[in-house]
Amino acid sequence: MPADTAAESLARLAAERVDHRFKGLPPDADGLTVGELAAQRRNLFTGGFATPVLALSAERLEHNLKLMETYAARHGLAFAPHGKTSMAPQLFQRQIEHGAWGITLAVPHQVRVARAFGTRRVFLANELVDAAALRWISAELDADPDFRFICYVDSVRGVELMDAALRGAARPVDVVVELAAGEGARTGVRTEAQCAAVADAVAATRTLRLVGVAGYEGEVPEADPERVTAWLRRLVALAADFDKAGRFAGLDEIVVSAGGSAWFDAVAEVFAEIPELSRPVLKLLRSGAYVSHDDGHYRKLTPFNRVPEEGALEPAFRLWAQVVSRPSAEQAFVNAGKRDAAYDLDLPFAQAIRRDGAERPATGVSVTALSDQHAWLSTTPEADLEVGDWVGLGLSHPCTSFDKWQLIPVAEADGTVVDYVRTFF
Repeated sequence: MPADTAAESLARLAAERVDHRFKGLPPDADGLTVGELAAQRRNLFTGGFATPVLALSAERLEHNLKLMETYAARHGLAFAPHGKTSMAPQLFQRQIEHGAWGITLAVPHQVRVARAFGTRRVFLANELVDAAALRWISAELDADPDFRFICYVDSVRGVELMDAALRGAARPVDVVVELAAGEGARTGVRTEAQCAAVADAVAATRTLRLVGVAGYEGEVPEADPERVTAWLRRLVALAADFDKAGRFAGLDEIVVSAGGSAWFDAVAEVFAEIPELSRPVLKLLRSGAYVSHDDGHYRKLTPFNRVPEEGALEPAFRLWAQVVSRPSAEQAFVNAGKRDAAYDLDLPFAQAIRRDGAERPATGVSVTALSDQHAWLSTTPEADLEVGDWVGLGLSHPCTSFDKWQLIPVAEADGTVVDYVRTFF
């Protein structure tokens, strides 16, 4: 897809009409385009937005984008952030503008979204054996010489299915052998001998081209720095062994890829040890949750806790809900629940209360449970909370926060909404 077409596709998002599909947006904005609404620079708290409403911090979003761009460059890493986190082409584009090599994705639908908005390089962190999807990928490759696509292979059977679906393709599909993170881990080839067998199967086809090795260290059983580092060194050794065996002859570069959002410091350290191979090495990091970060799971797990001198990510999400019931001095309910907030890893965290234009910490307020459309709040005697108050909730796990909202306001610190992020799940 040419660059101007990509820009046009993104611009068309601003031409979409605001209506009932998009929760939390001002009812009186119906009929406006997203671009027209953004140009009004309404305030999140006084501009007619209805609760519950999820907002992204404009400043924190930009901070996180810059921080990971700097981190990857400092450590000599190419960066393909995992797009499944946001499924937001506007954020894909901003990540690419901040130095990303391309975008990592998980399933064919996500690749279709990325391609519809002009993404030129896609790393699919999965073995792709769906014949219809493979034929579509092949047609994309044949039609666009600038499209780079790489995916996992983790079985001889998978290679056979891919080869059968791709017969007659003009361009081979680039693949990397996925090394499993250990026994009992998720996908991937369990042993180096089995990896060699999968690589042999790829070499026997004309439809696939082996370009490297990859895996996901976040699945290392009982992960700690020592176990993660040991597995990453296995991955690097596998690349070196494959290279010594001549498996990468004829390539311009060898791909070695890993990196979720919990161990990218270990990836940087071990990838710095990659020996000189017969071709330049594309050291591809794939962390995705950084773009919004969070107030729970990744706040605790982020590698920046171990390397604070490298900076710190900032949680960019806040879900605003309104107190709709205060049945006792110990309990309150707000109008946001499982339909609105991530809850697969942690419950939301009560952070702020707004009343009459003033904001203060949510002292004495905690979330104890979620129903479909309510959060259950426990309140201690020092909690000053009334029906009608807005409660700002921090969230845990970006991937299951983005997917509950189709159009997300991006607000500056004073509440001015400057943009809207469209998601495609």
